[in-house]
Amino acid sequence: MIDTWGAVVARRAVAVLLAGLAVVLAAGAYGLGVFDHLSQGGFDDPGSESARELRAEQAEFGNTSLDVVAIYSSDDLRADDPEFRSAVERVVAGIPGDVVATVLPYYADGAPPGLVSEDGHAAQVQISLAGDSQDDFLTHYDELAPELEAEGLETDLAGSFAVFNDVNEITSEDLERAELVSMPIVVLLALLIFGSLVAASLPALVGVIAMLGALAVVRLLTEVTEVSIFSVNVISLLGIGLAIDYALFVISRFREELAQLPVDDPTAAATAVRRTMGTAGRTVLVSGLTVAAAMASLLIFPQAFLRSMGYGGIAAVLVAMLAALTVLPAALRLLGRRVDAGRMPRALSRRRRRPVAVADPDGRWARLARGVMRRPVTVIAVTVVGLLALASPFLGASWGGVDHRVLPEDAPAAQAFALLEEEFGEEQSTASLLLQGTAPRDVAAYARAVEQVDGVVAVVPVDRSDDATLLRAVWDGNSQTERSQELVEDLRAVEPDSGSVLVGGQTANTVDLIDSVAQNLPWMGLIVVSVMLVLLFLAFGSVVLPVKAVVMNAFSITASFGVVTWIFNDGNLADLLGFTPQGFLDATNPILMLAILFGLSMDYEVFLLSRVREQWDRTHDNDEAVATGVQKTGRIITSAALLLAVVIGAFGTSGIVLIKMLGIGMLVALLIDATVVRALLVPATMKLLGRWNWWAPAPMARWWERHGLREESREVHPPSAGPADLADRAPEPAGV
Repeated sequence: MIDTWGAVVARRAVAVLLAGLAVVLAAGAYGLGVFDHLSQGGFDDPGSESARELRAEQAEFGNTSLDVVAIYSSDDLRADDPEFRSAVERVVAGIPGDVVATVLPYYADGAPPGLVSEDGHAAQVQISLAGDSQDDFLTHYDELAPELEAEGLETDLAGSFAVFNDVNEITSEDLERAELVSMPIVVLLALLIFGSLVAASLPALVGVIAMLGALAVVRLLTEVTEVSIFSVNVISLLGIGLAIDYALFVISRFREELAQLPVDDPTAAATAVRRTMGTAGRTVLVSGLTVAAAMASLLIFPQAFLRSMGYGGIAAVLVAMLAALTVLPAALRLLGRRVDAGRMPRALSRRRRRPVAVADPDGRWARLARGVMRRPVTVIAVTVVGLLALASPFLGASWGGVDHRVLPEDAPAAQAFALLEEEFGEEQSTASLLLQGTAPRDVAAYARAVEQVDGVVAVVPVDRSDDATLLRAVWDGNSQTERSQELVEDLRAVEPDSGSVLVGGQTANTVDLIDSVAQNLPWMGLIVVSVMLVLLFLAFGSVVLPVKAVVMNAFSITASFGVVTWIFNDGNLADLLGFTPQGFLDATNPILMLAILFGLSMDYEVFLLSRVREQWDRTHDNDEAVATGVQKTGRIITSAALLLAVVIGAFGTSGIVLIKMLGIGMLVALLIDATVVRALLVPATMKLLGRWNWWAPAPMARWWERHGLREESREVHPPSAGPADLADRAPEPAGV
């Protein structure tokens, strides 16, 4: 099919290009409006106990959660001074009634103690927002925040929705900065890599197309399901990153094929496009489907946040793949040898000395591969031990959720929380206890039992109806610590003598999130690995290479997890990287990293093995196939890794710990894949496996010969002993 499409593009390049650009323009006009349709929440499992408690609580009593804490302070005035109080009273009186459920100022009758600081120069107003969902609360927070400014007093806003608001604002700013910073660097590096202005601009073009197209796809999805605003981050990261990779693969192969055709051949560009689509085009197709399949594994999670990252990732990858297989080859067909227009003088002289993709059997990449294959056991032992050492900190990882510490220290909400702790004492956490159908005497007995739970300092009655009672358990400490999570488990172990109880709150949300991730992670792994094995078999006709690729990727991914744990869980390099250590990893981050990295790790593996398979089909010499594959892909993979590292590295500069962690973790995995795995582990393991690399059971081998996604080029001839023949005799591993 890809060969047929290559012929169509070669013949109808103008039509393909115009149609593609028309679709891109329409997608851009439609997709840029997606931001008004994205949700800002979706972190909860709707079926969890904490989510059910919140729905039942809101249905019975309305929203009683402490959503916003307005802190008013003055160096000169005290909270009991008339000027101070009147300024706060004017604010409270001016709060729109439709955006809040309750407002509790420090001076109200029955206000709990502790709403005024010990020195009397600061005071709190506690607010519960109106609404039925996180999106409602965030919308109402946006309306409320400007109204809370008090004339003559310092105003700081704390609370969960102040944190969410800052996270969303800073994330948007980081995304814009990452794109503005990374794209010019990518173009500059591409210019150095290709040596020509025209060729260097094409990867950026494909990246823009991938961004616009993916945004349009996501907007379509918002019509039928909830999609989080965080999906835009993964669109930017994967859309730009993979578009650059795919464009680099296709352009490099096109220039390689074009360089081997007569300069005066009028059909050279069409021929080069057909050959490129039959080789690099297949590689891009397999890689795109593989990464998309990895991102699709996120769709099994109940949290809309994780599913949204899956939606964004799938859209970005597939659009980048389609752009690299339609608009890009059509542009190359029309450009022909003008793809090298605007050459750099120094690059021009270098290009005259050597072809675009070096095929020298004694080139430095081939020499490296042969050196590795001379000592495969030693290389494997050293690299595996090194990767396991990098991965070892992950064994001590702790898990938590989002709180104010994901923000940079200068964020308004982070400063407000610092002020709370400084002026009002140690942080306290709470859990909502919703009793349903419990007799009044049993409510009192239940409250006494909860007070006996180790760590609980108070049980406060909040509200009561004919059939339900809402209590709040209070304890000292941050809501995301392991001790707080254990305390919630202890609270859930306490049962009333009649009726039932639901335990909710921020810590309970985290406990349920960790449980949900743990339950769905095995299924995610099974889906990812199964799809990878199938796609890689279709690409290479072997049942051995896919298993080897999965194992290689597992090493690189766990090594990156270990580095992320060492930095963000243990707090190393916090000052250098500019973040506040939380003492735990957010439970969703490893899931996102696993999905993205498993797909990206296959990217270079597929590209390398495609060239190895191509050479194996020609020679059936395992060592030569590996050395030639490494030689032909060495410079291109290194260039692609460098460009992708720029895009990913830009996300590592984010002020939000979640995004910073994702960027740095992916950067580490990328470097490991492009160096240790590609240059050391792959040649070493393929040397040890020998002819077993290409083994498949005879029926599967025969099926692949007829239907497999194998690459073909003008030089491929029927081998003397194909995979079907190899399947019928037991291969012997190569010697050490």
